[in-house]
Amino acid sequence: MSGSSFGKIFQITTWGESHGPAIGVTIDGCPAGISLSEEDIQAFLDRRQPGQSKFTTQRKESDQVEILSGTFEGKTTGTPISLLVRNMDQRSRDYGNIAEVFRPGHADYTYTRKYGFRDYRGGGRSSGRETIGRVAAGAVASLILKRLDIRVMAFAKSIGPVTVDESDYHFDEISQNRLFMPNNALAQKAEEYLTQMMAEKDSSGGIIECIVSGMPVGIGEPVFDKLDAVLGQALFSVGAVKGVEFGNGMSAAASNGSTNNDSFYVENGQVQKMTNHAGGILGGMSDGSDIVLRAAFKPTPSIAQTQQTVNVHGENTELVIHGRHDPIIVPRAVVVVESMVAVTLVDMLFQNMSNRMDKICEFYKTK
Repeated sequence: MSGSSFGKIFQITTWGESHGPAIGVTIDGCPAGISLSEEDIQAFLDRRQPGQSKFTTQRKESDQVEILSGTFEGKTTGTPISLLVRNMDQRSRDYGNIAEVFRPGHADYTYTRKYGFRDYRGGGRSSGRETIGRVAAGAVASLILKRLDIRVMAFAKSIGPVTVDESDYHFDEISQNRLFMPNNALAQKAEEYLTQMMAEKDSSGGIIECIVSGMPVGIGEPVFDKLDAVLGQALFSVGAVKGVEFGNGMSAAASNGSTNNDSFYVENGQVQKMTNHAGGILGGMSDGSDIVLRAAFKPTPSIAQTQQTVNVHGENTELVIHGRHDPIIVPRAVVVVESMVAVTLVDMLFQNMSNRMDKICEFYKTK
């Protein structure tokens, strides 16, 4: 299987299966001299941990990370960093009834056609548990961004029909509710909706927004490796993401140039924008304003309702999915989005360091 690595200079490779002994990530290209402890990474993993509320899977996993390589005396050494999280609460028997049946909304059918067989225990590599490696890598990337005064903040903008308007954002409330929404009152309404979905043995989708502040101008390439293109790839690689937009996104199609363009002005010698319809990216490169992006997540496909499907023998059948599943993916995916954005930004920042000869000479102190 190819395609488990992401990035060019700051490169991550995730490994492991949902019901295997462990799951993790190897990070190559991390600079030496960064203070890094298991506690730094654990703080990120705790945000995606299962069993946090009735709205997340009740699989009991502590998701304790182990640093296997790449650090010495509390600092990164510049060599590959290997991070491991052991799986402790696998209940493979919950998946026995789907061994020969294709679950609607899952990768079972395509996986089987591609490889000739599949690991049906929780989806194997296509399980959402694979994102543990991404989040662990995102914790490391975030430490680098912090040194550069770049901040990445993600939150649940909408859950089902409940959407928080930008005018109602209260960022201090994101960590005060179980759904990581920037509005406690609307989070309560979203909880009521999710409770209804659970009673109906159904699930819900939603939208995660991410805001990046402090990005320097000119990060990203003008053709194939546009910053928004690479960020889009990073986010679309997350299993349940079905749409990604930047700034005004899809609504820009109904706008016109006179209103969609972001006018420039100078303040204190610095070029600024009057608006940010572009979402902080122009011509594939960061423009110095906040990068604003959103990822749309589909409803959790594992639901306890009877569904029509087929089996590996080509026969029509019905399926009721048992086991422990999230009625919504969004709350635990907030830190996944934040992590993938952080990993992407670090890699693009590192690539940008070789773009100008004068900057290379400045670094090596030559004329």
